[in-house]
Amino acid sequence: LSKIILQREVVSVHVGQAGVQIGNACWELYCLEHGIQPDGMMRDEQKVDSEDDSYSTFFAETQRGKFI
Repeated sequence: LSKIILQREVVSVHVGQAGVQIGNACWELYCLEHGIQPDGMMRDEQKVDSEDDSYSTFFAETQRGKFI
C-alpha cells in the first residue's frame, strides 16, 4: 500500500519574555513526547515504532537523521 504523506505546519508566535518561556516549554514537551533528544536525534527505542509518524507534524528529518 502506498502511504500518503500530508504536509502539516505549526506556527508558533512568542511575544515577550513570558511568551518565549512558554514557547520554549512547549517545544521541550514536544521533544519529550516524540522521543527527540536535545541534539536532534531520536531515541533508538522510539525508532522501532515506525507506525507512529505523528512527530512529522512538528519536526522534519534531515539527511543526517536529525530532527529539526
